[in-house]
Amino acid sequence: MPESREFHVAADLFRNRDPILLKVPSIIVKSTSPKTTNELPVSTAPSPQPRAVSERYTRGRWVESLRQSDVNRLWSELHRVVSSHPLVRASRSAGLLIEEGATSAYTDLTQELFVQLLTKSRFQHYLDTAMTDAEIECEIGQIELTNLLTAELRKRHPESYRLARRISTLIQSSSNFRRFDSNGHSEENHRRLADRVYGLSEWAESKPGRGHHELEARAHMIPVRPRDTRMVGCTGDSQIVISNSDLEDLIVSVLDAIDSPVDVRTLRSLVMSRLPVMDIYLVPLGGDDSDAESSRFDPPDSGENPEQSLLRNESERAAAGSVDRFLKGLRGNVRGKVKQYNRMLGVLWHCYLNPDHATQLEVAATLGVSDSLVSDYRRRIEQELRALAFREVEEARLFELALRERVRALVPIDAEEEEVVA
Repeated sequence: MPESREFHVAADLFRNRDPILLKVPSIIVKSTSPKTTNELPVSTAPSPQPRAVSERYTRGRWVESLRQSDVNRLWSELHRVVSSHPLVRASRSAGLLIEEGATSAYTDLTQELFVQLLTKSRFQHYLDTAMTDAEIECEIGQIELTNLLTAELRKRHPESYRLARRISTLIQSSSNFRRFDSNGHSEENHRRLADRVYGLSEWAESKPGRGHHELEARAHMIPVRPRDTRMVGCTGDSQIVISNSDLEDLIVSVLDAIDSPVDVRTLRSLVMSRLPVMDIYLVPLGGDDSDAESSRFDPPDSGENPEQSLLRNESERAAAGSVDRFLKGLRGNVRGKVKQYNRMLGVLWHCYLNPDHATQLEVAATLGVSDSLVSDYRRRIEQELRALAFREVEEARLFELALRERVRALVPIDAEEEEVVA
C-alpha cells in the first residue's frame, strides 16, 4: 500500500465524522523516516530493564491498538490523555478552549492532536521503534500535547509568553538567584519549573514565606517600568518591552520588596504586573458560531441611531411643509394663474435650483419671455424665500433639497401643459 495512505484516510474521516463511528480496517503502513527533531529519543530495541515511566504511564494499550488498527480505542486513549492533562485543565479554566457542552469537552483538541500525530507519522514511529505503552503515553502527553497547547498559548498571549520564558531563563542562569526547595534529592530535579521556589542568593536557607495577598501588596509598591519600544525578532515586528539587564534588576527589586522565596509561577506574575504588557491577538469580529460563552465584538455602527432617525424624519416633514407653504405663496403671488405660475417655476428652477447655472438672458430665451419679466419673477421668489425665515442652516439645506425634488417633478409636466395651451 502507498506510504502512510491509510493513516491519511483515517485523518480525513476524523475531520468530517464522529470518531466513535469510524472503522478503519488497517493502519499498517510502510516504514517512513522517523522524525526526531525536538522529540523524545527512543531506543530502537526494547530494554530488558523496566522503564522509568512505566510506573506512571501504564493505563493505555497503545501498542495493541496500533497493531490491531483499533481507531476507536486510539481515540478513547487520546481523549483520556487530553482530559487528564494538567495544562489542558488550566487552559480550560483560562478560557482558551471552546466547548459546546459538557459531553463534547476536549473533543476538538483530541481531534486536532490525532490529526497532528497522523501528519507527523508518529503512530508508525512508535511501532518502528518498539516503544512501550508507557513510553508512547509519556511522549504524547508530555511532548506532543504540550507543544500543541503552548503553540496556542504563544499565539493568544505573545508578549506574556515571551516575557515568562525570559524570566524563567534569568532566574535559572543568573547568580543573583537560587532555589530554596532543593534538598539534594534527585526527585527535586524533576519538579515542574513553575512549582520550583526561588529567591535571592544572599538570603538564608530558612527564609520564611508569605501569603499571596501580602506578596501582591508588597510587589505593587514597585513602580511600573516604562516600555522599551525597540523592535526585535526575526521579522522585526515585536517590541523588546524591557532589556534583559533591566528585567533582571526588576526581578531583584520584586524579590527585595516581597522579602520571601516564591514559586516561579507567582514570581512571573508579580514581575509581569510591573511591566506594560500588551497581548494583541486578532480575532474575527463576529466570533465563531459555536462560541456561545465568549465575548462578542461588534464593530462601531456608523449609521444613525433611533433618535437621529426620528429627528431626521421630523426635519424632513418640516422641510416638506415649508415647501408647500412656499409654493402656495408663489401661486398666490400670481393670483392662481397657471401660465404665470408655470413661468415662475421655470425661473425658480433655472435661476436657483438647476445645477447647470444659466444667465438671466439665457433663462429668458429658454422660457420665451423678456429679461425684465425674469427679473420681476426673481424679485417675487426671493420675497417669498425671505418670508420663510429659517432659524438654522440645516433647516434651509433640507428645504432646498426638498424644493429641488418637488420642482424637478413639476417643471417638465407644466412645460408640456404650457405648450399644449399655447
